[in-house]
Amino acid sequence: MIKDYFRISFSAFKSRKLRTGLTLLGVFIGIALLITLMSLGSGLQKFITDQFEQMGSDKLMIMPGSSMFGAPVEGIELTKKDLEIIERTQGIEAVTGAVIKIGAVTYKEETTYTWTLGTPMDTKSWAIFESMSSAFKVEKGRKITDKDTSKVNIGIDVATDKKLFDKGVSLGDKIIIEGKEFEVVGIYGRIGNPQDDSQIYLPIDVARDLFDEPDKYDMIVAQSKTGEDPENVAEKVKKNLRKSRDVKEDEEDFTIQTSEQLLESFGTILAVIQAVLIGLATISLLVGGIGIANTMYTSILERTREIGVMKAIGAKTTDIASLFIIESGLIGLGAGLIGVTIGALISLGIQSAIHLAGYTMLNVNLSLSLLLGGLAFAFVFGIVSGLIPAIKASKMNPVDSLRYE
Repeated sequence: MIKDYFRISFSAFKSRKLRTGLTLLGVFIGIALLITLMSLGSGLQKFITDQFEQMGSDKLMIMPGSSMFGAPVEGIELTKKDLEIIERTQGIEAVTGAVIKIGAVTYKEETTYTWTLGTPMDTKSWAIFESMSSAFKVEKGRKITDKDTSKVNIGIDVATDKKLFDKGVSLGDKIIIEGKEFEVVGIYGRIGNPQDDSQIYLPIDVARDLFDEPDKYDMIVAQSKTGEDPENVAEKVKKNLRKSRDVKEDEEDFTIQTSEQLLESFGTILAVIQAVLIGLATISLLVGGIGIANTMYTSILERTREIGVMKAIGAKTTDIASLFIIESGLIGLGAGLIGVTIGALISLGIQSAIHLAGYTMLNVNLSLSLLLGGLAFAFVFGIVSGLIPAIKASKMNPVDSLRYE
């Protein structure tokens, strides 16, 4: 019997190719959008989670201003005094600060602008940055020290042709940063995002002289001691900084967040974005569902006499309902196969574009469960969309059906 259902369904599709094709189109666009958005969202979620796992849960990020993601506010800054206050706070293992600026860089008469990172290069301070990413390693040459007043390390893109410069910078080459000449003594391996990979690394005192920032930090990173709760330590740091900077609670001109809090913040933002995008894809699916229902209603009208004949020769109500439910389910499954394939291809194309832009750490997550889930969803969606027309067909009076012209 099941075999007959499928045979009749495929025969109906062949006789109504254009209508079936248009119905498939309405559904597979929505499925393709869902697969694309979910694979991208899942990939981005994995990327963020992996980054914060590498960073470790014991890190505290301290930034000037009232928002971790906001633009710097003129007149509000972190200073050496703030770093000393943080360093003396109970529960802090180590602390370091950084001066982060965009500087003019010249190499062989070609000038461009890129990020520079000035930070203490002693083992204890730099270990905090290295522990935040396993990719923070000098691949060629050596790491600079605090004594290197005229030497720098560079990101891999600075050393790569047609990236920052037409011809990549090599070990021993001279570059000019903000009018001062430096020798390149080390090149970092690929970290996976354009800012880090095109960044220039300087000892912090050199960066302070270069950008005339004798006391300011653009960011301070602290590490809590083993066994300490980072959130409790963060509260102690906040309390000490409020007292030192003479600001009241809830009126802080600085922001402190632990790794876990940052991950939660990014996760919330990502969830909202995903919800909006998936909502848009769902609208497309609803339109496709209406298309399936409309196709099934039209099919019922065209096959009213056929339904009457089937009932007259003994077909049960459940047989008629099953026939039309299988038809709508097959439409959904067919649309799902096309949609999953197109969605996967679009996702891989977007991944390639992201990698070309320099974000090599970010990959889409086209898991087998996502692809099979997309197919299952499309099949069930097709069945649900055709359920009401199928019930209507099964309840037709055989006498009236046979009389239908």
